[in-house]
Amino acid sequence: MIQLEDVTKAYQMGKVEVPVLHGVDLTIADGDMVAIMGPSGSGKTTLMNIVGCLDVPTSGRYLLDGTDVGRLSGNRLAKIRSRRIGFVFQSFNLVARTTAVRNVELPLVYAGVRDRRSRAGWALEQVGLGERRKHLPNELSGGQQQRVAIARALINDPAILLADEPTGNLDTASSIEILKLLAALNDAGRTVVVITHEEEVARFAKRVVRLRDGRIMSDEVQRARTGAGAWQPPSV
Repeated sequence: MIQLEDVTKAYQMGKVEVPVLHGVDLTIADGDMVAIMGPSGSGKTTLMNIVGCLDVPTSGRYLLDGTDVGRLSGNRLAKIRSRRIGFVFQSFNLVARTTAVRNVELPLVYAGVRDRRSRAGWALEQVGLGERRKHLPNELSGGQQQRVAIARALINDPAILLADEPTGNLDTASSIEILKLLAALNDAGRTVVVITHEEEVARFAKRVVRLRDGRIMSDEVQRARTGAGAWQPPSV
């Protein structure tokens, strides 16, 4: 599904070119759950932006389902983002004066879809908040607000969930709740990519990719996945 081949990324800062990624090779198969780890400045956010079709490589290729993303127009990239990828961020980005179900509906409003309420209700059921659909964000805990954000990411039934520090604003108990939910969604067949700097978060993934200074330092299948059901790594 996701294949990066010798990907580099550099940004132009005035007259100076600042390299961020250096020859990254990475493959993520359908149904995998991968944690991409690294300290600040490692390039993990830039890598996330490329995987999420928010940016394109300076050189190399990013193939998504066999399509070279770097050759697509801005409109084509926007369609891929809306239909193939669901985004979950550290800040929940909910509209404060709008109920949970209406927050989940928002991507469908922008897409002009009519049958929004039933689909939003389905998405909230997927994250265990079917009975909270009429609650405002300030009537929900932090973990519940992040569940609403995940439901919003699921509304178009994307194949890929891309989560950027999804537990960064949560307490420990709520963090575990959200990570178990992401693992359950992965067990149901979705590809999940989590950007994190926390070892505790990475333990919920099947693979851990470690970045430093824009290069992949290691890519390992984990022996076990905390709280992630019956998944077992392939025998070696």
